[in-house]
Order: sequence, then C-alpha cells, then structure tokens
Amino acid sequence: MALKVSGQPAPWFTDSKFGLFLHWGLYSQTAGDWNGHPTKGGEHFMLYERIPVKTYAKIADQFNPTDFDADRWAQMAHDAGMKYLVITAKHHDGFAMYNSAVSDYNIVKRSPWAKDPMKELAAACKKYGLKLCFYYSLGRDWENPDVPTNWPVKAGRSNTWDYPDEDAKDLNKYVENKVKPQLRELLTQYGPIGIIWFDTPELITKKQSQEIKDLIHSIQPDCIINSRIGNGLGDYAVVEQSLVSTARKNWEACITMSENWGYNRHDIKWKSPELLVRNLIEVVSKGGNLLLNVGPKGDGTWPVESQENLHAIGSWMKTNGEAIYGTTVWSGVKQALHTVPSDNKATKKDKASMKDAVNDATSKEIVSDYRFTQKGKSVYLFVRSPSTATIDIPELAKSSLYIKSLTLLGSSSKVKWTQGRDGLQLSLPTVKDPEIPIYVYKIEAK
Repeated sequence: MALKVSGQPAPWFTDSKFGLFLHWGLYSQTAGDWNGHPTKGGEHFMLYERIPVKTYAKIADQFNPTDFDADRWAQMAHDAGMKYLVITAKHHDGFAMYNSAVSDYNIVKRSPWAKDPMKELAAACKKYGLKLCFYYSLGRDWENPDVPTNWPVKAGRSNTWDYPDEDAKDLNKYVENKVKPQLRELLTQYGPIGIIWFDTPELITKKQSQEIKDLIHSIQPDCIINSRIGNGLGDYAVVEQSLVSTARKNWEACITMSENWGYNRHDIKWKSPELLVRNLIEVVSKGGNLLLNVGPKGDGTWPVESQENLHAIGSWMKTNGEAIYGTTVWSGVKQALHTVPSDNKATKKDKASMKDAVNDATSKEIVSDYRFTQKGKSVYLFVRSPSTATIDIPELAKSSLYIKSLTLLGSSSKVKWTQGRDGLQLSLPTVKDPEIPIYVYKIEAK
C-alpha cells in the first residue's frame, strides 16, 4: 500500500514522469570514509558513527566544490529527458546547502567555498525548462537539540550522543524556529518551486503538518508537497527503492543508480542503462513518476557512471519519450503483472515505508516482457529485453483493441504483425540495441 495522501499533484507533475534526485552535502565530501575506515549508513554515517555535531561540522572546512557547474547539472538532467530536479536543501545532518539566515550551519557560512549553489541552480533550471524542487528533512535534524524521533522506537534516529535527554526535547520549538523559517527562505529566495519534497516526518503532529502545508501554500500556492509531510496531508505518495505491482494514482518511486544516495567511493554496484529504463517503464506503466538519484562528489562533479547512464537514457528517450510523457495507465487491461520480476526479500510494508541508509529492494533481474501506456487514443507497447524473434501479446486480441496501424518508434521500416482473436503476433527488430534493447510500438485503433 502506498502512503495515504489527501491532495492532488499538479498536471505538470503527472505529465513529467521523470525527475532527477540529487543527494549532495557534507557526506559527499567524506565519500564513504571516516577516521580511516569505510563508514556504515551512507549519508547517515553521522548517526551510525555517533559523531558529535562539533566534530561533524569540521567536514565543512574541507568542503570546497570548486568544480560545481549548475548549468552542466541542469543540462545533463534535461538531456536525459528529465523534467524536474529535487535537491537536498537540508538532509538529516541539519546542514543547509544554501544561504540560510536562520542557522549559520550552512554551506555559505561554514565552507571555504562560501557560495549558494541553489541560486545558480535556480537560474540553470529556468534555462533548461526544469522545475526546481527542494528536499527537506522534516522530523530528523541531528544538529538541532530539540528533535526527538521514534523510528522504530523512541530515540531510534535522533542525536542522543550530543543531546541524550529525549524527554527534554521540544519538537515544536524546532518546527517554529528552524523548519518554518527555512521553508520560507527556500520559497522566497529562488523563484517558483515545483515541489517541497519532505522526508522522515517522524513525530511531526497533524497540526504541525497542516501548519507547514498552509505556510507553503501561502507563499507559493502552486507548490506541491509529497506524502512525507506526514499525517496524510501530501499531494502524492512516495515509494522508496522498490517498484509496485499494481497501477495506482498520484505516486512517485525514488530509486538510486547504485546502492547509496550520497556519493560513496566504495559503491560500485551500478545499475545498467537497460535496467534503469526498465524501471522507468515499470513505474510509468503503473501511473507513477520515477525520481532517479545522482550523488554528486564533494568537488561538485558527478560520478562518471552517473553521467554515462544518463547519456544512454537520454538517447533512448529522444526516440521513445512520447510513450512516456503525458501518458496514463492503459485502460485496456490491468498490466501483464505475471511478468513482473519479484523481490521476495522486501515485504509489502517495507516497499511503501521510509527506509534507512542502504536499502535498495528493486529487482536486478532482466527478463523478456512487455508493458503498456496510453495517450489519448494511442496505445504504446513496450517490448523489454526480448529473447525471441517474435512475441505474442494476448492482451491485444481483436476483441480488446482492433488495430488500424502499428509502428516502431524511431524506425521508418514497416513492422510485420498479425492480429487475431487470440492476440497480436509481432515480429521484433532483427538487429538489437546492445545497450538498451527495449522497443516501443505505437498502436492506433480503428
């Protein structure tokens, strides 16, 4: 089950289908190491290592991303076919990646770089037609003394090594003195914001969630909010590091390219472009958006593997994007769910819940199968990773959809197909794409 939501996302969001997630912060500078050893917990290593705030804050002394290029970041997202960009304005460590007057614990005041990357990123997103969106850790902040948590039990994810007395913590003080003022800064300093992408609501009350939602809409009425504002008050649900089995409305899957969200030099388990495009299709065919993550390095550059993956995805999207953007779940059938690879290690509860650190539960299996989307009267058939010269599609029998024309996107060659009472038989390309062997057919009905 997806997290409950009460709102409705804007049409731009449901039409976009594909966005970029950026996890960038002090954890990017350490790159998976601490005190001479590889850390546990990825970008959460401050928690796992029980690092005092004063010690952790010293990372900022070396954080000098002189190779940061906002234009290049936005261009890579645009060229990959992405329509929006979500970046960590403040993660669980409490360090603001923008110029915050609320707290000097931020990149401008604490790092030798002393610049606000969000200003340049806002301009670059505008240039390339991307919606700029901000991630904000809501119920976790390890710098602030007033933030208790209970994941999965009391004191599970709060800073108890600096601030051990959980009962003395005043969550409302944190909300009023840091959360609300910082959200006001993010919504007034960088132009139109597409989404406030919250994480970990933890002990945030319904009253606090409602007040935060009202604050956001009082400043930017068109800004949408994800389900992690808590208490069922978001506009769309978030599914983290997993794929759903049935179609649904108003949801987004956030997925990493490797194992970690933030940059980690030890992380070498990169997904292939084929697998990532399969994930995109899986999500979109079930009515959702895919938010695909990149973890920039401390110097402001992106891992080569991330860039290569995005370039390959972008080439595929240039040919096949019309079957992705602005589409809906095909009304003709409930997807061919029997072909979905499953991961038995992930429970239903896990798949919809917030995860901690390294938690990738997406299947890595590549199987021959197919999916559908729809736009108006056109139906799009995705044939994924075929292993045969022809494929039979029983869902496209004449009784379901009487086909007038069938074309392969990106090809002028005539497609060989026959449609009967039992289904559609389709001849597949004789020369397969070695990198992303996924083919999209546009079907027009009589």
